This record gives sequence, C-alpha cells and structure tokens, in this order.
Amino acid sequence: MKEYKYELHCHTNMVSQCGRVHPKDIVEMYKEKGYSGIVVTEHYSPLTFGDKNYFKPQKFVDFYISSYAEMKKYETEDFSVLFGMELRHYATGADYLIYGIEPDWLRKQGNLMRLWEKQAYKLMHAQGYLVFQAHPFRPYILRCNPDYIDGIEIYNGKCDAKTNYKALQWAIKTGKLVSSGSDFHKPEHLARGGIITKEPIKTNADLVRILKSRDYKLIKTN
Repeated sequence: MKEYKYELHCHTNMVSQCGRVHPKDIVEMYKEKGYSGIVVTEHYSPLTFGDKNYFKPQKFVDFYISSYAEMKKYETEDFSVLFGMELRHYATGADYLIYGIEPDWLRKQGNLMRLWEKQAYKLMHAQGYLVFQAHPFRPYILRCNPDYIDGIEIYNGKCDAKTNYKALQWAIKTGKLVSSGSDFHKPEHLARGGIITKEPIKTNADLVRILKSRDYKLIKTN
C-alpha cells in the first residue's frame, strides 16, 4: 500500500525572522526526501511583525501569507502546499500550531495575538480548525491549559529525545491528538518529522479529518 509523508511544522525566510530557506528551495528539498506535502506554519508572533507594527498585524496579513503564496507556486499533483500557523499570544510562553486555517478567513480577523488561549480556542473551533501546542517541554515554553487544545506536538525535530518523551507522556495523560513536525528553519532541520498517511492530503479539510481520525503514523528521527 502506498504511503504519503507530510511536514506539519515549517518556517521560511520570507516571513519568520528565524527562517533561513526560500519556499521554492524548501519544496525541492522535501520532494527529494520523498515527502508529499508541507503545511507552512510561519510564526504569528510579535517578533514577526516587529516593534513598529506590534499591535497592527491585521494590516500586514498579505505579508504573513506571502510565503505560503510563494510556495504554492511550486505545488504539483504529487506535492501539496497547505496553509497553517504557529500562534503566540502577547506576553506568553506557549506556541500553538493551528491546522485547517485558511488565508481568506485570516484576512477578516483582528489581531490574534490579543486573544488568550480560551478565546483563541473557541474562535478556531467555531471554524472547525484544530489547535495543537507546539514543543510543550522545550525550555522557556509554558504548558497551556489542556482544556483549550485539541492536540500536542509530541515529536519536534529540534527537541531532544527526553523533551519529546515528556510531551508524549503529557499527551497520554490528557488523551489529546498527537503530531510530529521537523520545525524546519534551515537545511539541517530537513525531514526530521511529520506524519505518514494512507491517503493523500490535498486540502486543509483533508488534514483536519485525518488528524481527528488518528489514522496516521508519526515520523521520528531520534
């Protein structure tokens, strides 16, 4: 049976200040590694928009979406490019991966960084999106209230095995959905995580449905 590999945590040099690789190059690199697609999850955080635009990200939504739009140019029948987000609220130490989110919806929203986890969770759920806490046991990251997440990134390609194991144990305790992602920023992060599915993921609706089903395997490299 054919299987499909998807990266669920990826940053580019166009939007995330910490990204180092252009979207076109990222697609080429992941294709070479046998992946079938990527979810672009740029940082939606104060660092992305800078001090000058700290409270006005809604005026720069097109900038935030630009890397996804660029990567989408290199999508093929055998390689999907989906839009996602890594959200951080003001004055918090938790990051949330949002799956299912669409650019057109984002354009109509206000400043998502103003929301706290309960508000954000309700907003995302009203649209059918999923909220996962990213790398919850990385140093200086705070665990959120599990009542306001759907899942936990239990494997992060930039975290060591001990840190990822703690995330796994938390997911078992809370019964949440689980995910894996490379947390790609630069070439050495390539293909360190993701999921393996039995069917292709062509749309965000496909992604949300499959994550809810738990019918996938996690890619782990340590």
